Amino acid sequence: MNAIELRRKYIEFFEKHGHKAIPSAPVVPENDPTVLFTTAGMHPLVPYLLGEPHPQGKRLTDYQKCIRTGDIDSVGDASHLTFFEMMGNWSLGDYFKKESIAMSYEFLKDVLGFDMNKISVTVFAGEEGIPRDEEAAEAWQNAGIPKERIFYCSREHNWWGPAGETGPCGPDTEIFFDTGKEKCSEHCDPTCSCGKYLEIWNNVFMQYNKKQDGTLEPLKAPNVDTGLGLERVISLLEGKNNVYETELFEEVIAKIRELSKVENIQSYRIIADHLRASMFMIVDGVRPSNVEQGYVLRRLLRRTIRHMRKIELDPNNIGILVNTFVGVLSEMYPEIPANKEILVSVIEEEKTKFLKTLEQGEKEFSKNLEKAKSAGQSKLDGQVVFRLYDTFGFPPEMTAELAEENGISIDMKEFEELFKKHQELSRAGSEAKFKGGLADHSEKTTAYHTATHLLHKALQVVLGPHATQKGSNLTAERLRFDFANPQKVTPEELKQVEDLVNEQIQRDLVVTCEEMTLEEAKAAGATGLFENKYGDKVKVYTIGDFSKEICGGPHVERTGNMGHFRITKEEGVAAGVRRIKAVLE
Repeated sequence: MNAIELRRKYIEFFEKHGHKAIPSAPVVPENDPTVLFTTAGMHPLVPYLLGEPHPQGKRLTDYQKCIRTGDIDSVGDASHLTFFEMMGNWSLGDYFKKESIAMSYEFLKDVLGFDMNKISVTVFAGEEGIPRDEEAAEAWQNAGIPKERIFYCSREHNWWGPAGETGPCGPDTEIFFDTGKEKCSEHCDPTCSCGKYLEIWNNVFMQYNKKQDGTLEPLKAPNVDTGLGLERVISLLEGKNNVYETELFEEVIAKIRELSKVENIQSYRIIADHLRASMFMIVDGVRPSNVEQGYVLRRLLRRTIRHMRKIELDPNNIGILVNTFVGVLSEMYPEIPANKEILVSVIEEEKTKFLKTLEQGEKEFSKNLEKAKSAGQSKLDGQVVFRLYDTFGFPPEMTAELAEENGISIDMKEFEELFKKHQELSRAGSEAKFKGGLADHSEKTTAYHTATHLLHKALQVVLGPHATQKGSNLTAERLRFDFANPQKVTPEELKQVEDLVNEQIQRDLVVTCEEMTLEEAKAAGATGLFENKYGDKVKVYTIGDFSKEICGGPHVERTGNMGHFRITKEEGVAAGVRRIKAVLE
């Protein structure tokens, strides 16, 4: 059974059980600003998991492209991938634990033909305020899993979500395949990472909604969200020891081995994984940069190139690997061949940029490594790490990897302190560079500064609490305001925002300022940005009953004389970030 057949059998099985198939969403979430990437199939379904009716009904199934950046450092072992496909099925307030577990058991046994004697499961052990999941354990016993292969585990192992700071969450039950390896100890169980047990399926029982204050409220209609890892299941069905030996990778890894001069299995796998993940990011609109999704893409591509050089595979051959992947992925993912030219162009451009700085940076690293070793040091100074970053474009993660390979660590704490100072100086420099911002305290600029607070609050009222400030720039002629929002703001929404700001101006609200600690400001409900720039005391500006923000000032004393607020432009500036330009007339 190949990957396409596995995917088809999965969808058909759940369609027979009354589920409607829905398409995969992009790897960059369209409606969830709490995360950089789609890490699970539930991301596009959050509104429906919280109770909004789905147009396809209460039972859904799909296969979803996912990216998990938390696993980057684990890539190269038997099962971890940055990009992977998750097959899923959902119950939106319909069936619950008993039915979900019965269907999972039936699919593994009757459709895939697994030996169910090799299947073990974990369930939530409970904690203060949340009961032990006896319902799931009983459902597994009824399905056919004996008590001795049902393990009760803590929140760390058997609690899912939310995907961001808030949202649906709950206990889960995880399904593991016994690979046949010997137990590493008498305490070896599915929570052990020795490789005996391979997790293949996770059934999440969403019973709660985590609120902003951290409390859990029961969902009106509990949901089921499951995820079955395609790559892991294929490795088991093909009888392979790891995901990199399957049809999804074998051709590319063979090409890497053919082109390289040094045998290094881990580097082969890292190159294959990172390049594949990068291709899916690029197809969904991500471009290399120094922020958010773009930074992750840049990190993956640069790590790919470094490992190519490590195994003496000329980075100029990266296009050959891209073309090989296009061939491997074309049937499962038609968007890959459709974007072949863009993929090659973006990857080649980033390769060229990186190679210009890499060689010089590595020489600089080697010099400093020798100095540290001859001085008997076991740690590379943060100053060195920062200079490599600032001058040679070396991400600190890469310096850490190089250092580890050479038996030395890096002073990450010192690097972070220097990086923080660098950010503060950059911020101060940009304020001085552009006439405006806080460097210009003219009456007009002061009015524009107050207007940014009114605009910030109005955006959150109209669009939702996710519309937080991402940056601003002021002159005596206009304001520019960047904010989080996953899509273009409609003309109707812009009109509502504009009207709401003008309403506050016409109310002639009093603007007051109080000094307090950061904790007091938070407790008072003040919003704030870039918390690392705040000292022990902060200024909180309150505009009537409408806005309360931590800010350095200055502001008008009353809103009545600010003039008429008019939005002149709304545009996108980065993934998930929009920009508004506005004037006071």
